[in-house]
Amino acid sequence: MVFAASRTSPPAGAKIVRAGSSSSGEYSSVSAAVASLPNDSSSQSIFIYPGTYNEQVYITRNGPLTIYGYTTNTMSYSANQVTIQAGVTAQQAGSDDASGTVRIHKNDFKMYNVNVKNTFGKGTQAIAFSQYGSRVGLYACGFYGYQDTLYANAGTQVYLRNYIEGATDFIFGRTGLAFFGKNTIAVSGPGWVTANGRESADSGSYVFDSNSIILASDATSSTSGAAYLGRPWGTFAKVVFKNTVITAPLNKALWSIWSTATPNTSNILFAEYNSTGSGVSGASRPSFATVLSASQAAAYSISSAVGGDYASWVDAAYL
Repeated sequence: MVFAASRTSPPAGAKIVRAGSSSSGEYSSVSAAVASLPNDSSSQSIFIYPGTYNEQVYITRNGPLTIYGYTTNTMSYSANQVTIQAGVTAQQAGSDDASGTVRIHKNDFKMYNVNVKNTFGKGTQAIAFSQYGSRVGLYACGFYGYQDTLYANAGTQVYLRNYIEGATDFIFGRTGLAFFGKNTIAVSGPGWVTANGRESADSGSYVFDSNSIILASDATSSTSGAAYLGRPWGTFAKVVFKNTVITAPLNKALWSIWSTATPNTSNILFAEYNSTGSGVSGASRPSFATVLSASQAAAYSISSAVGGDYASWVDAAYL
């Protein structure tokens, strides 16, 4: 049983962000609060009052950092009242990472109840959240974009009880070791939920357990039958979906090649266990997809994804 709680005032010692504030000891932007933190090994926190913050936020400090968004229900993204947004493309910024609205280049980071948006829309890569750290946890946040929303690119990271929206390759990355649990994943246009870029038989993978995949409320009419669970950006792509409830009207194949010229399917693991819902009705999976038995599926878990020490850094209340 999960019990909802409010977080409407800052924890002791937190830096305070409040839109439009000129009060002493408060910051009017998230970036200003981040810049005020000591670059040492101390644990720090930032509390953000309700509002929309139009900025890119880049976080590199050494010590542990937790960012809290104001909310009346810490367990659900649906009550979030803080949004950080920008509309920068990878083309404009010079790289996928540099286009990110929020960019995490540090270990030991947690964020709760904050919506992160890239508002550019369709047309090119435009990242909402770019993640390069280890022992990073995102809890009851919202991630909104169209192409390349969530860049789970490097390090050990968990995404629990979030909302993740996009169309083209909207959960992607090269060497990330990522676990996704109890998220609502919303498809807003034709495309691919995942584009895992693993390029060798390393320890990286994307493991999804107990998520729902829905049609976004603003999805284009051409989405039906034109969305897939994933395509292989890298030749060793490794993506596992367990216990997924899928109501988004996916293509019957569920999984896709990267492209006709570069299929990238010879060394991949695209696997499922216990996929249910109208979105997988009548599925006709390609030969490079795997349906796992219960015993096979047991090998893929939060510990296989991010390591057996996960209990030391993951907030177990959200599992």
